[in-house]
Amino acid sequence: MSDSLLRAVCTAALAVATVTAAVPAPPAAAVPPAPTTVSGMLTELQKLYRQIEEAGETYNATEVKLRQQQAETARLARDLATARNAIDAGRRDVGRLAREQYQGQSDLSSYLQLLLAKNPRQALDQDHLIERAASDRLATIARLEEGAKRADTLASESRKALDKEQTLANKQKQARDRATARLKEVEKLLASLSVEEIAELAALERSHTAKAQKKLLSTGVLNGKRTPSEEGDQALEYAVEQIGKPYVWGAEGPQAYDCSGLTSQAWARAGRTIPRTSQEQWRELPKVSLRRLRPGDLVIYFPKATHVAIYLGEGLVVQAPHPGTRVKVSPIAANPLLGAVRPDPDGAALRSYTRPELPHGATAGSDAAYGAEPAPGAG
Repeated sequence: MSDSLLRAVCTAALAVATVTAAVPAPPAAAVPPAPTTVSGMLTELQKLYRQIEEAGETYNATEVKLRQQQAETARLARDLATARNAIDAGRRDVGRLAREQYQGQSDLSSYLQLLLAKNPRQALDQDHLIERAASDRLATIARLEEGAKRADTLASESRKALDKEQTLANKQKQARDRATARLKEVEKLLASLSVEEIAELAALERSHTAKAQKKLLSTGVLNGKRTPSEEGDQALEYAVEQIGKPYVWGAEGPQAYDCSGLTSQAWARAGRTIPRTSQEQWRELPKVSLRRLRPGDLVIYFPKATHVAIYLGEGLVVQAPHPGTRVKVSPIAANPLLGAVRPDPDGAALRSYTRPELPHGATAGSDAAYGAEPAPGAG
């Protein structure tokens, strides 16, 4: 970390706080003692960023569900309006039947006319017309009854849909409140650090990353020439073009991104729609082993799949690390690996491939997403 990182994190925290100023903050919890060692400070930062990332995944997933639910609620409202219009039309038809019967034009009066007619043969010729009229009247009444039942069912479904929509909105608000509160804690912690402590934190972070990267590369799982598919190449080009843009919680471009906002938009640019969140990407996309990993695949991190990056090749990924940082190139092992997924399992690898040219400063800045605490004894 550096003074610029500190300023960036504070700026990100203030930005989110401004966006959510209209949302009441959750009740203040008991404040634990501040960490007194650099290692303790790093652990505390990791915990806070993990909570921010998890809240972000909840927020993003809820946002998708909320949009779907709003569409469903609107559809039910339209169907209910149609059903009620049909009831009104049915009531008008029933009213017309009542008037006809009152005026002597009912099925019963027609039947009496048949019995009392001077020319029964002529009346019998009209029998099929009488039956058709009676059938039409019965059908009108049946449609009214069926329409009323449908309207009742739709009204009940509409109420349930509105309740579900409100529940999702509340869940989204709670996730936003949690993230805002954690960002304020990050801001407070970083603002309390001295220049020397910030330098020690940066050194400790680099040390953790270097050890993890060396250990992974020594296994040989990433050895060999790797080429992306055509879609993977397009997704990578898009991701590289976003390098330098800020991480903003819940953002999916084009001016800022969170981790899964970057990967989902990169693949959308390549013409393939994938889930919005890292957890859904891990759950729904086909898994691929690191030995088969190719550029363009998505690398998922942490036990809860709360962080994601796009593989660049040669042991590197493009990612949006955490609030206060920018989209950058990082070692693949900068965060604890969970696995990898391939958005286009049907895509053939290109015969030749030239990695996108990286902009100046593509690797500068913090790599860690702070999505989990270090293992006991790490460092």
